[in-house]
Amino acid sequence: MKLITHNMLTSKCLKGVITGYPLAINATVVKVSEVDFNPEFISRIIPKLDWEVLWKAADSIGHNEGLPQTIEPKFEDNEEFLRKVHKVLLEVEVEEGYLICPESGRQFPISKGIPNMLLTEAEVQ
Repeated sequence: MKLITHNMLTSKCLKGVITGYPLAINATVVKVSEVDFNPEFISRIIPKLDWEVLWKAADSIGHNEGLPQTIEPKFEDNEEFLRKVHKVLLEVEVEEGYLICPESGRQFPISKGIPNMLLTEAEVQ
């Protein structure tokens, strides 16, 4: 699971959960794979991200890659910053582990890079 995906996942469909965001990550296997750098894509996705959640997620798995805790001003023109964001969003991937709902503690397994967020009928609101 790439951190760009994590930034958008929530467990608010669980019974009794209001926000369900951000999900904590308990990673047991993390891999880094090279992906072609596309500065235009990264520049367009940054405003759509919850930056604090991205930074904390990257830090929690030991891969914040020198990412600053706040978005750089005029980031579109800062290639070094864009490359750091690119690496964290698209190259770092949680292969095995769990996502954990912050409200219920429900764990969602991550296997082969895919988070399984399927719920039983009893868990759905």
